[in-house]
Amino acid sequence: MRESVQAEVMMSFLVSEELSFRIPVELRYDTCDPYAVRLTFHLPGDAPVTWAFGRELLVDGVGRPCGEGDVRVSPVDPDTLGEVLIRLQVGSDQALFRSSTAPLVAFLDRTDKLVPLGQEGALADFDAHLDDALDRILAEQGAG
Repeated sequence: MRESVQAEVMMSFLVSEELSFRIPVELRYDTCDPYAVRLTFHLPGDAPVTWAFGRELLVDGVGRPCGEGDVRVSPVDPDTLGEVLIRLQVGSDQALFRSSTAPLVAFLDRTDKLVPLGQEGALADFDAHLDDALDRILAEQGAG
C-alpha cells in the first residue's frame, strides 16, 4: 500500500551574503521509497528541481552538522536549533537554503508516524514480497 506525507515550507535561497530570497519548497515522503525524502525547489524563472536524499540525514541534520558530498544539513546555531541550513552541491556548483526548524520537524514527525525510523527495512521487504507475489499471480493468469 502506497502512502505519502507532503508539506510545503518557505525557505530562503541564499545566493550570497548580501542576497537571498524566499521560495516555496515541497517536502515529500513516500512509503514506496521509505529511506528517502524529496525536496522540490521552486526557483523563480526555472523549472522545479527535486533532490532526494536520506530521511535520516534530515533528521540528524536538524540537531548537528551531517552529510558528506552532495547534501549537507546543519543547524545554524546548535544551541537554539531555530534554523537549518541545507547545502546541495553538484560538481563545483552549490546552492544554500535556510529553513526554520519547526516545519521540518513537523514534517519528519508525520513521516515517523507513517514509517517509524528504523522500520524502513521491514516495509521495503514487504513491498518486494508483494511485487513478487503479484508477478507470480499475473504470470499464472497469463499462462492459464
